[in-house]
Amino acid sequence: MNEIFKNFLFDKHIFVSENNVREGQKSPENTFSALFSLANLFGIRITENAELADLKMLETAKYNIAVRVPEPFYRNFPKSARELTKDQLLFDQLVHYTVTYGFGCFTEPGHSLFESDFKRLAFKEKTPVKDFVILDEATAYEKLKGYVDDLLLGTRPLSGSSYDVVLEYIKLFNYMPEKIASKNTVMDLLNDTRNMYFTKFLVLSDVIKLVDTINYYVYKSENPKKLNLRNRDRKFIASVIDELTADKKFDLAACYEKKALWNGLLHHIHYKAKNANSEKLLNAMRNKGNESAYSAFEGKMAERDIKGAASVLLNGKGSGALLRNLDYILSRCESDEELDYVLEKMGTKNLIILFQLYVKYSNELDNRDVAVPAGRRSFTFLKHERLVVHNEQPEEAAKRKSIVKPETAKIVREKLLENIKRLLKNRLGKVYIDPDMARYALPLQEATAQGGFGVLTKGSRLPVDMSKKVRGFTYWEKVNDIDLSVIGLDNEGKQYEFSWRTMADNQSEAITYSGDETSGYNGGSEFFDINVDLFRAANPNVRYLIFCNNVFSGCPFCACVCRAGYMLRDIEDSGEIYEPKTVDTSFTINCDSTFAYLFALDLHKSELIWLNIAKKSNTRVAGNTPLYFLTDYFGVTDYINVESFFAMMATERVDNPADADVVVTNKTLELPEGKEVVREYDFEKMMRLMNQ
Repeated sequence: MNEIFKNFLFDKHIFVSENNVREGQKSPENTFSALFSLANLFGIRITENAELADLKMLETAKYNIAVRVPEPFYRNFPKSARELTKDQLLFDQLVHYTVTYGFGCFTEPGHSLFESDFKRLAFKEKTPVKDFVILDEATAYEKLKGYVDDLLLGTRPLSGSSYDVVLEYIKLFNYMPEKIASKNTVMDLLNDTRNMYFTKFLVLSDVIKLVDTINYYVYKSENPKKLNLRNRDRKFIASVIDELTADKKFDLAACYEKKALWNGLLHHIHYKAKNANSEKLLNAMRNKGNESAYSAFEGKMAERDIKGAASVLLNGKGSGALLRNLDYILSRCESDEELDYVLEKMGTKNLIILFQLYVKYSNELDNRDVAVPAGRRSFTFLKHERLVVHNEQPEEAAKRKSIVKPETAKIVREKLLENIKRLLKNRLGKVYIDPDMARYALPLQEATAQGGFGVLTKGSRLPVDMSKKVRGFTYWEKVNDIDLSVIGLDNEGKQYEFSWRTMADNQSEAITYSGDETSGYNGGSEFFDINVDLFRAANPNVRYLIFCNNVFSGCPFCACVCRAGYMLRDIEDSGEIYEPKTVDTSFTINCDSTFAYLFALDLHKSELIWLNIAKKSNTRVAGNTPLYFLTDYFGVTDYINVESFFAMMATERVDNPADADVVVTNKTLELPEGKEVVREYDFEKMMRLMNQ
């Protein structure tokens, strides 16, 4: 089986056996050695088909959890870093920078001149067991097809790692899916395969988005107004237009919304009409006038005809467009009649939009743990698998008109929840739900996420055992300078930086940093240790700690080989800095950006909050940009989570898993055959249920 599939299934706690041992046949050689090594090295227990275990599975585990991680700057971390004086820490750093940046010598990793020898102890830390199953290759491929189909049913853009699995599966099996719900996924598949089959999921107005996709991924340009396409791409786009003007996918009115871009594109590719509809397209885009639904909508809004504006948008673009412009419309409502009319038209069946709006209005209505500075709202949107953040400036706040009154927002939130419950009611039969599943968020916006073992959905919260410390890590291969940083955030929105620039003054039992490693040829690593109890006592004003990764050397992560994650370690650990058994998550950072947010610690609740966000940024140093927009993710599970989602779908919620049709838990339970089990990492199953 292809390695990309093996690694994807590993994230689902599945190993693949390529031996295909049948009943009565001899098990693979070294089965016991494989089982022992998986348990001893990684804390992995095989709960199904242990007789299929083989030593090849160790290589899969090593790749995904890692074994050979380069040493950090302080090899005796954390003990040596705490014992050195401030002057020694600064001198170490100065010498290291002189050798690397001054002399340009990156051939050997730099290490401390002052740390003493350290005798490591035998590893005796208690770690949770990681339960895995083994599937034969045929069963694994069946399972994989189910995951691919579920991913294709998602209406939101896929993460890069999920998309790679879908693309590889389609190419390998020449698979032509019957349904693809996300236009973003269709664009990517059409661009990567150049197979006209995928045009069946598009309409003519989508061509501009397709051109933007090609312009960015092929030509590394984000300006759709300036095209310099090669001849093969011009011919391809012309063929797509021909295909989409030949039948009912000819949505000319929607093309007016991007009229200027259409004009530029048609001129650039020297497009010649091949049928009556393409002739209409050319004439419409070249002549004056705009017949788009948005143009008519804006006209009605200018006339203060709120009911007419809502109707035009609803009829021309659908309920999703109405909901995306909800703040704009609601802020102009001047009577209860207008408000009631808009609320009546909110009956979309798109659950993801309903969930996102419900969380948005809940965040705006409830008191935040971290105050957002007055007039400094943050607006976020996705662009090419990266989060774009716009922080509102004071002059923009002064001109703001789309302000929804709190009493209106409360009514809207109630209406949204009413719609959600109506759409979900009685979708499933009897359901058993582990109460712990309330800690996990739904996969509403995973496009910016990096893939890997232990990856959670954004906003998920996990308890931190107070007898442990949190060790955040990053490591990389070859010559680069990647920095791991921690940024504190207090209730007033003030930020506190803990990074290579500041840690000489801050090393302590509460927070310890492994040193700034600019790496040797084989790579480097950096670590932070946080003792939550001690840090909270020493910094009572800090509410959250946010872990960030940035590439100081300036190239994007996709040009590096970099991984990150965290471990929970004993306060007095074995001295082995990277211990695979203790790794809770290890994921690849490969976004087209120099900056990524990893996770946060809620110091008051002793919980880890999952972020895993690739931000559109050329930032090379942490601590220089505002982070309060991240607070939108901190309360997600208070409003909607995996437990409440499945509870709303259950015809009956049962206490005994054996009585349920669907079991929602992370625990390993002995269940009768035929029970559907959903775990927190089954994002695809949840996406399918949200898009039915």
